[in-house]
Amino acid sequence: MNTRKLSNLEIEVVQAAFMSKVYTWMSGGLAITGLIAMWVASNESLVYNIVTNRLLFFGLIIGEVLLVGYLITVISKISAQLAGIIFTGYAALNGVTLSVVFLAYTSASIATTFFVTAGTFAIMSIYGYYTKKDLTSWGSLLFMALIGVVIASVVNLFMQSEMLYWIITYAGVFVFVGLTAYDTQKIKRMSTASEVGSEEESKGAIIGALMLYLDFINLFLLLLRIFGDRK
Repeated sequence: MNTRKLSNLEIEVVQAAFMSKVYTWMSGGLAITGLIAMWVASNESLVYNIVTNRLLFFGLIIGEVLLVGYLITVISKISAQLAGIIFTGYAALNGVTLSVVFLAYTSASIATTFFVTAGTFAIMSIYGYYTKKDLTSWGSLLFMALIGVVIASVVNLFMQSEMLYWIITYAGVFVFVGLTAYDTQKIKRMSTASEVGSEEESKGAIIGALMLYLDFINLFLLLLRIFGDRK
């Protein structure tokens, strides 16, 4: 068996090819989510049923959480093809739930926020990819901050405090901006963990895409609170 150590140039090539697969999957997921969201938003009866039927709406959200949890849990046991199908299904389901965004905000502000999100995401992802600084220490801090944001959000469902709402919003933006850089570096390091062209590499690219997809979507929703114009 050949155990030759890769040169720095070969490692860079492998990393670039792997990240290209990650970004392709991520971009495909975002495109599916956006198209599904716009299609559902254009169907008045369908949107009405989603908005007015709380059982259906929360059922969709629970379904999304279960899909993500299932994919992360069984990724090592399933094929790359099935992992891709699950990721695509999650992106489509997320599009259904995000269709309500088109009812709450103007199309112009949604488009503006999307480009702001894309620009911010690109800058932080590039930073995470090229920085020589080890961002490992960011992980635990950002995770704790994320837990704090989630808990505060739940509490504010009952308090309905506008001040807390904005604190949560800006803190959330900070968390997901940081996670974008952290996750990018983490995914980059994953690139050399499996053989090029293998099933494991393909599944790793899908998991990496899911991580960045979640960072992008959450950052977009938080920035929409700031830049979005409500109808």
